[in-house]
Amino acid sequence: MSVFLVLLFLFFAGSLIGWCIEVLWRRFTGKEKKWINPGFLTGPYLPIYGLSLCLLFSLSFIDVSFIQSPIAQKTVLFVCMALSITAMEYVGGLIFIQGMRIKLWDYSQKWGNVKGLICPEYTFYWYVLSALYYFFIHPQILEWLYWVTNHLAFCLVIGYFYGVLTLDLCYTFNISAKIKAVSKERVIHYEELKSKLRLRRESLKQKHSFIFQFNSKYETLQQSIKSILEKQQQP
Repeated sequence: MSVFLVLLFLFFAGSLIGWCIEVLWRRFTGKEKKWINPGFLTGPYLPIYGLSLCLLFSLSFIDVSFIQSPIAQKTVLFVCMALSITAMEYVGGLIFIQGMRIKLWDYSQKWGNVKGLICPEYTFYWYVLSALYYFFIHPQILEWLYWVTNHLAFCLVIGYFYGVLTLDLCYTFNISAKIKAVSKERVIHYEELKSKLRLRRESLKQKHSFIFQFNSKYETLQQSIKSILEKQQQP
């Protein structure tokens, strides 16, 4: 089976599953306790989870046979996985901050954080997820992929996913350009901005869209952001 097909499938599955995890996490453990569409993009997928699943698949083949204890082998493997995903998270966060002046997540309140982009707590979560992947998902990947390739309808679903993702990227980068233009080189906390937009529309008794969170028929995105920034600057 082609490694490329495996990675395409894993990115697809990881992005969707990660989105579901984040939606449930924010609903039951988040500050607002609401159903929130998480992440940078508009649709129901989080590419960072898709990339993480591809990374876990690649790292699963690391040779740790030089370690005698089976438990120690798995521990070292899961630590390597967790640290690799943490490094990817850090680099990805820096790219968005430097290139778009947008901070997609913020761990500033967490102990041991580095620039609010990574912290020990979430590295531990990645460690746990790495173990779950290794024991419950990795052994089934090829079997699932053979099933997908034998069901043309599902292959079309995956193709449709990548088509929608491409359009979503274009749409969301356009939104990001508007945010950057209004923020005047100030770094905008993306999730905080979405939260304040929700609160603003609730206070104005306007309907808020779960999917298209930056759209409003009452005012442009630039007007909304300007109002929020002006309110922040008030003493």
